[in-house]
Amino acid sequence: MDRLPFNGDRWQSSLQWQPTDPQQQRFQQLYEAILAANQQVNLTRITTPEDFWEKHLWDSLQGVAPWLSDPQASATGLKVVDIGTGGGFPGLPVALVFPHWAIALMDATRKKLTALESVCESLGIANVSFLPQRAEQVAHQPTHREAYDLALLRAVGPVNTCAEYALPLLKPEGQAILYRGQWSSEEEAGLKAILPRLGGKLRSVRSQTTPLTQGVRHNVVLTKVERTPDKFPRLPGIPAKTPLV
Repeated sequence: MDRLPFNGDRWQSSLQWQPTDPQQQRFQQLYEAILAANQQVNLTRITTPEDFWEKHLWDSLQGVAPWLSDPQASATGLKVVDIGTGGGFPGLPVALVFPHWAIALMDATRKKLTALESVCESLGIANVSFLPQRAEQVAHQPTHREAYDLALLRAVGPVNTCAEYALPLLKPEGQAILYRGQWSSEEEAGLKAILPRLGGKLRSVRSQTTPLTQGVRHNVVLTKVERTPDKFPRLPGIPAKTPLV
């Protein structure tokens, strides 16, 4: 099995953090387990060590960079939901680095979550749970509505759709981190226009350059400032087909 690069200097220069030796071992185990599961279920097309390091590990963790460099954060038990986790990203790398955080992986494709459950069992990852449902359904369940400190959304759809999925799930003052590639002033204006209806506010937009391929990444950070009206999210499929404007 190929070894993942360590890239300590790249972690350090981009995120002011680098993994410990045990964390690097866990990343290697995760890589091997995801590739093994990938033989049965299509979890990812990204399989070379360098690509996996940058596009899955580094990219997952750059979204939570403010917590990485804060020693208190790893000891604080946050409730986190990874909406549309797909192959387990960003949720699984975040779960490995923050063992005190409770991470719920949500995806409507049940067989992906079944595969990820096996991955977590084989690696002894105990701080992860699984939600094989759509965000539009989960967000109307009393145990999940306004229950999370942090929502992570990567490669899930238009930004206004992501906001409608995430904000109903957040506690007051909770944050949603929307992982984006390019980011435009038009998108930002469109997002700001709909956030008040969802009880949200744009907190910041952070940009990063990917360390190996020099690509552009943006994290669009939302904060929940008021209760989201009960009618949101709308019925399954509607937020994606007809994003709020």
